Amino acid sequence: MQFDKILGQDHLKNHLTQSVDNGRIPHAQLFVGPEGSGTLPMAIAYAQYILCGNTNSENQGGNDACNLKFKNFSHPDLHFAFPVATTDRVKSHPVSSNFLNEWRQLLKEQPYGNLFDWYRILGIDNKQGQIGVDEALNIVKSLSLKSYEGGYKIMLIWMAERMNTSAANKLLKLIEEPPSKTVFILIAEDEGQIINTIRSRCQVLHFPPLAEVVIKEALKKNYQIDEATATKIARQSDGNYNKACDLVYHDSEDIQFEEWFVFWIRSAFKAKGNKAAIHDLISWSEQVAKTGRETQKQFLQFCIDFFRQALMMNYNANQLVFIEPKTKNFKLENFAPFVHEGNIMDISQELQDAIYHIERNGNSKIILTDLSIKLTRLLHKKAS
Repeated sequence: MQFDKILGQDHLKNHLTQSVDNGRIPHAQLFVGPEGSGTLPMAIAYAQYILCGNTNSENQGGNDACNLKFKNFSHPDLHFAFPVATTDRVKSHPVSSNFLNEWRQLLKEQPYGNLFDWYRILGIDNKQGQIGVDEALNIVKSLSLKSYEGGYKIMLIWMAERMNTSAANKLLKLIEEPPSKTVFILIAEDEGQIINTIRSRCQVLHFPPLAEVVIKEALKKNYQIDEATATKIARQSDGNYNKACDLVYHDSEDIQFEEWFVFWIRSAFKAKGNKAAIHDLISWSEQVAKTGRETQKQFLQFCIDFFRQALMMNYNANQLVFIEPKTKNFKLENFAPFVHEGNIMDISQELQDAIYHIERNGNSKIILTDLSIKLTRLLHKKAS
């Protein structure tokens, strides 16, 4: 993957290429950035720059055969680790090497994709993938071998926050003192979920969300859409190129999430003193609980963002409001007055608690029903 295919982040590209040119390659790095900011493509481009001996910022000029291998993400000295779970094909002890064909499909089709996209390709969106002890043992084994081409070996660990404690402890010594010419690149969206002993051994690079103009130009170039449409989608994407691509294809999960959210909010408003609306909330909880846990967590995060946007509009920070509801007869400006300083902190905390409990395999139906009843009370709370 070439650096010129990566959107924005020029200061990070320059930093990475200069560190290689100056022979100062850290043995362990942590790329931290929000979804759609380009952490994974940048890590692969950086690995290509190192392994192929490229000499310019376009990631060309080195070994042609090596660069060709990177087109198919099949260089033998580039190793991948990512969250996995058991499937119909792999029924026990799943590791990343079992899913390399699916992984290359994701990299070719959605290099800016998120964990939810990855689970959909694997068909495990009702499970929660992880990087476990089996994966850690596999990493140790892979890096104990000599490099295929006699140069560097690079281990790229995507969504490193999904590494469980046992796996992290297995890798701790290896990350601290790797074999000669071995580089670890860890990629994460939530730096806080990585255990301190791993984080402290890595040089951390923070990726900001992409600028609207960068996303707009990429959409015009890659999808041949007009200026006005590209500008609108870039604004709605909130710095997330993956979301922008979904919006082009009208394939965003946000469309379904908005339907659930609007029905939920309307039912919660009616539920005060209305038994029929309580039944609606219970039915809604049952419906959402039937989906996979990752879908539920994605939806609850969508709710947090939606409430935040309503709060911004309520306090006239309209330049920060990018969401445009598509549901008939639902207007953000009518909903916004009900989200204020008197309830936003409690609403946000309840949603985060629900995500926490779902992540730890709590009963989704009970969690969502409890959340719905609490939301009914909080939405009717008066501003202080």
